[in-house]
Amino acid sequence: MIAPLTPQFFSFEQRANTSKFEADFVNYSDGMGQHSLSISTTCPQVDIARRLADDVLFPATVETDRSGKIPTQQLQAIQDAGLYGIFSTEAVGGSNLSDGDRNLVIEALAGGCLTSTFIWQQHAGPASATAACEGAAHRYAEGLARGDIRGGVAFAHLLRQGPPVLRAEPCADGWQISGTAPYITGWGDVDIVLIAARCQDSIIWGIVPGIESATMSARMLELAAVNSTSTAVITFDQHVITSDDITSVVPFDTWLENYRMGLRANGSLALGLTGRCLSLLGPSDLDHEYLAARERLDAATVDELPAARANASDLCMRSATMLVAASGGGAVALSHHAQLLARQAMFLLVQSQTSEIRGHQLARTF
Repeated sequence: MIAPLTPQFFSFEQRANTSKFEADFVNYSDGMGQHSLSISTTCPQVDIARRLADDVLFPATVETDRSGKIPTQQLQAIQDAGLYGIFSTEAVGGSNLSDGDRNLVIEALAGGCLTSTFIWQQHAGPASATAACEGAAHRYAEGLARGDIRGGVAFAHLLRQGPPVLRAEPCADGWQISGTAPYITGWGDVDIVLIAARCQDSIIWGIVPGIESATMSARMLELAAVNSTSTAVITFDQHVITSDDITSVVPFDTWLENYRMGLRANGSLALGLTGRCLSLLGPSDLDHEYLAARERLDAATVDELPAARANASDLCMRSATMLVAASGGGAVALSHHAQLLARQAMFLLVQSQTSEIRGHQLARTF
């Protein structure tokens, strides 16, 4: 059940863009509704996400980026709005949204604050994995659906070429993990992390605590964009995941095909950022491309998704570049939204990038 959208969701101090540099060509004050290209929907969670993005996330997004700290108040507002539950089934207390509505929620929040959204989106991995798990790890599912337990995920390394960087070996109590997980987002906010380790041709998926220990050490990364996501490299030294915390063991090829089928969701991040840029610009020649990019992502087959994703990330970059140009010299001030959105568009060129997506980006075959 989704709670009504009430003022306490937005109780922390809201700060407008403090840049002294404003251009006549850019609309700094109005929300997405003033020039909205959002599609209509009857889903209450989508409506909540759009209002949350405009009223809470976007007014604070520049300060969030500059702080270098996890945006705990924004994440709490997302939890209070019931949006941590969109990745879980109704059986464990989640919303059980359709893929289409879930994508629209991600798009809306990304247009408000990519930093907050990117941390929150990691929750999808452990929330869905534990909800589907028939073993003891299912015990996490209800807390994850409520957001009382916050989850992160580490599996991007599976797409790397060469020997596995995170390895699993069977042991008496379950699985022993050694190696490195290069990117775990939300470190310091998440309670648990769903990690993926290779054992020959299989992937071992298991839950580890979101804290350092004798067998888990963290090194924080400094990022050019979304630095406040608190992204860390985690090194495992014979860390044991007991059988009670294993969610599944699947063949690598099966996972890879499922991953290719799921590439649509991350395209919503680029769409959300593009939508925010275009709302600040007002009507432009890119509006039609924006609507077409969403339609293309929604209609794409598995084999068509990489090109559709490359197209969405390219449009995002061009929209941000146009906003910088329209904003003039003031766009380079760290207090300005344009430079922030441009750096975040750069990040989305490579976030969730597969070799197929990269190939389309480099050859511009999209």
